[in-house]
Amino acid sequence: MMSSLNETTEVNEEREEERGESSTSGFKNFLWHGGSVYDAWFSCASNQVAQVLLTLPYSFSQLGMISGIVFQIFYGLLGSWTAYLISILYVEYRSRKEKENVSFKNHVIQWFEVLEGLLGPYWKAIGLAFNCTFLLFGSVIQLIACASNIYYINDHLDKRTWTYIFGACCATTVFIPSFHNYRIWSFLGLGMTTYTAWYMTIAALVHGQVENVVHSGPKKMVWYFTGATNILYTFGGHAVTVEIMHAMWKPQKFKAIYFFATLYVFTLTLPSAIAVYWAFGDQLLDHSNAFSLLPRNAWRDAGVVLMLIHQFITFGFACTPLYFVWEKVIGMHDTKSIFLRALARLPVVIPIWFLAIIFPFFGPINSAVGALLVSFTVYIIPASAHMLTYRSASARQNAAEKLPKFMPNWTLMYVINAFVVIWVSIVGFGFGGWASMTNFIKQVDTFGLFAKCYQCPPKLPPSNHTMHH
Repeated sequence: MMSSLNETTEVNEEREEERGESSTSGFKNFLWHGGSVYDAWFSCASNQVAQVLLTLPYSFSQLGMISGIVFQIFYGLLGSWTAYLISILYVEYRSRKEKENVSFKNHVIQWFEVLEGLLGPYWKAIGLAFNCTFLLFGSVIQLIACASNIYYINDHLDKRTWTYIFGACCATTVFIPSFHNYRIWSFLGLGMTTYTAWYMTIAALVHGQVENVVHSGPKKMVWYFTGATNILYTFGGHAVTVEIMHAMWKPQKFKAIYFFATLYVFTLTLPSAIAVYWAFGDQLLDHSNAFSLLPRNAWRDAGVVLMLIHQFITFGFACTPLYFVWEKVIGMHDTKSIFLRALARLPVVIPIWFLAIIFPFFGPINSAVGALLVSFTVYIIPASAHMLTYRSASARQNAAEKLPKFMPNWTLMYVINAFVVIWVSIVGFGFGGWASMTNFIKQVDTFGLFAKCYQCPPKLPPSNHTMHH
């Protein structure tokens, strides 16, 4: 259908890998061509946290401290597990195709192609639908977050105007060819989130608890499951796992990378969410962006600016797979000219821009996307696909990747996968979908679509001192 693979060029890919590794001549290569295990680790880690860092304290206020910590660890492990499954299925697909002498020289393998190759056209359609919708809204969220953050430095323009401006800036990501080229970006991105997380932690501790601080969470079912779903979204940032793997010289090495990335992410998300919730308590329920409560100073402004740059990078991360899909649809995926491809990619950016202007709800949209899209894309589909791919005895015997050392037999593998599917279906999609949609509709009723300035404090005349709520 869409896969115009030139099967004639049987290039021995190992040779090409060696060439790729030895040609580190020149600074440009060092910054631009990433394919090592470390690049993949940086890509995963920097892609996982981004703007969710700012909404986790809000989730903690909905969940309460204990549940907040437990859910983070639980979903972090669950996310690492399904990323591991995705990597196994990728290697399986690739080794089967390479036995048929298919070359992937100018072709980026994507998750829906893995599903199609292993399970057929229906699975391809499901994978494509969920992945594209998720990435679309993931990109929308980055734009909303940009406007939400810049407003805390410069409130002369309202958030909607900022969204127009950032939409134009983010459209420039059409020029970045593929994930090979994100080396320097993901490295910087991780540095930025690390700074912001520790700034939030220290600022909250220095600030101390607000007067009569209240930690009443969890109070309402709707809030509880909205918060839980936002955390499910935090550790479900791997809709681009396959593309990150494909950009590696040796994708087989990917298996544990996501897990190590997650361990690092815990050092950012847990301290910052705990400290900010400890300091501000229930005030966070009306402040889905943690920046809005922390005192204005140079440290905070630095955090805002770094998060803005990082959002731009994450926008590119979320959009690039969409660009690939679109190029394959219109038959431009093999085009060598960067400029032609950039032009062809522009129609992808327009609807994203439009949606960000319609639904500017920063925290609630994360949870809605988490429940309705991430739950399937990242948890349910990979676990089900793994169970179906290896349902026959011969498939299990000829598996490209043997069972890991800690897994005694296939039965346990199936038990874990079945648990993932059932848990995420009921808690993530079921309760989470109900709660986050209820919350989302409430935001629409309160603020309206095309809201000009979502959750902006009312502007006071300069003579008044800040009023206590």
